[in-house]
Amino acid sequence: MTPRLAVRALILHENRLLLVNAWPGGISDLWCAPGGGVERHQSLPDNLRREVHEETGLIVEVGAPCLVNEFHEPARDFHQVDIYFRCTITSGTSGRIDAGWRDPEGVVTERRFFSRAELAGIRYKPDSLPQAAWGSRTLYDPLEPILR
Repeated sequence: MTPRLAVRALILHENRLLLVNAWPGGISDLWCAPGGGVERHQSLPDNLRREVHEETGLIVEVGAPCLVNEFHEPARDFHQVDIYFRCTITSGTSGRIDAGWRDPEGVVTERRFFSRAELAGIRYKPDSLPQAAWGSRTLYDPLEPILR
């Protein structure tokens, strides 16, 4: 099976990181950066702009890549490569999440900005997320198991 390719946005606003809960029906308390699967014949930045808008209602400028992370679940032959990009909000809600915004796909159920200290009190993936968001170098995080 070919690995699935996805893009994700690291959006810091007022030193807080935007994360989403992408588990329909609240079946998990796991948070991640907004983004999703890449559609063919679109650039990675174009895919990411689309995904961020769908999941958050925000419009972003896509910057440099800062993390490559691999998720896998050998029991069901799943392997995904996520490429994380630093992004900045260019329009939408001036860094505020519109409580009325709904993901048209119905996947994202919650969106919220977290301080680095607040990350210690939640479950998130990948493990290297704080280093990537607040660090200055590009990271590679290989074969992290999928969690639910």
